[in-house]
Amino acid sequence: MSIKGPGLPVFDLIMSIADLVDLVSPVIENHHKQTAYIAYCIGEELGLPERELFRLYTAGSLHDMGAFSLESKLKVLDFEVLNAHQHAYTGYLLLKDFAPLTDIGRIIRYHHVPWMDGEGREWNGAAVPELSHIVHLADRIAVLIDRDAEVLQQVRGIVARISEKSGSLLMPEAVDAFRKLAEKESFWLDVVSKSLGLVTRRLVKARIYEFEGVSIYGVAEALRRIIDFRSRFTAVHSSGVAAVAGFLASFSFLDMNSINLIKVAGLLHDIGKLIVPSEVLEKTGSLSRADVLLLRKHTYYSFRALEHIESIREINSWISFHHERLDGKGYPFRLRADQIPLGARIIAVADYFTAITEERPYRKGISLDEALKLMRNMSQSGAFDPDLVSLLVDNIDDINALRSIAQAGSAAEYRKFRAMVDEGQD
Repeated sequence: MSIKGPGLPVFDLIMSIADLVDLVSPVIENHHKQTAYIAYCIGEELGLPERELFRLYTAGSLHDMGAFSLESKLKVLDFEVLNAHQHAYTGYLLLKDFAPLTDIGRIIRYHHVPWMDGEGREWNGAAVPELSHIVHLADRIAVLIDRDAEVLQQVRGIVARISEKSGSLLMPEAVDAFRKLAEKESFWLDVVSKSLGLVTRRLVKARIYEFEGVSIYGVAEALRRIIDFRSRFTAVHSSGVAAVAGFLASFSFLDMNSINLIKVAGLLHDIGKLIVPSEVLEKTGSLSRADVLLLRKHTYYSFRALEHIESIREINSWISFHHERLDGKGYPFRLRADQIPLGARIIAVADYFTAITEERPYRKGISLDEALKLMRNMSQSGAFDPDLVSLLVDNIDDINALRSIAQAGSAAEYRKFRAMVDEGQD
């Protein structure tokens, strides 16, 4: 799909994913940023070329993305973590079919392989990238930092603990580079800085040419899998929303480029739900008040995660305002009709229709007739754009057919993904 527009913000979108994953719990806040920065600095100390430094930074930023539950995310913060390969392999599976990140996926796949006096150059017969061992070291350094203590007072203890594992758990050359790096107070102060995200983004110089020629729709499809595949209940949701939104947009007097961008927004509309652990997404029974409030935060975090990317400002408004209502009773910004752009209105209708007809762990999906009746009532009460709801109702057969085709494709992808996760092999 060819989409016109300013520079493609692939790298920034990927970093936004990393930022959101770190917000699942205050305990892991900034963990991906810290690992990415430490890995980059170690690679620089080793004299690695710029493209390798870029790969280190990107892999460090995404290294634990395969840990879907809060429990699994917290477990990998133990220095002597056990059974760590599952989340690493899951992260690899999420990236391996997206060509620009296939190599990053391989680094992530092996980032918990122990060095074992050099035997860790291979794992189960496959070559382990040297960069995987650097990310492993950076990750272990990051988990040793006590957030509640002065970092410079911890340096001696962290260096000693890491040195103990040189050769057995960790690659000696990388450990030697870290020892030199650890002598710089500025390194440690950067690692715990509240501005670490800004510090690290300035370091990465390869991000523009690394992703030349990459389709934003392809990026959105890759990120859609990261967003949706954390639960079987959400696995096909965004593809359905994109299909419905695309149809509504095509009958709303928009040009083809805008229609395609709305499809991208549909694929990414739940990006903020990366702050929600899988325990909540798969919770049976009624959601607690705390669960509901957590879920209601997702569009706010979508907005904040994407607002610095100037070239997708319009798409961000469509994504982040899709739970606003024309009568001003939506969330989280309480916008009213004249403040809600057409793209956001379209995503709102597509998302709600798709969601209420899908199964969730705490309820069954409702029938098409029930869904259309509910949508009509909500448009009359001021929730949705009545013209868009009428368009949905009048074309429900065609819309539902398109939605079914899109979701069938996503369902097949998800079944293959889950089978590979469960079997632990390609």
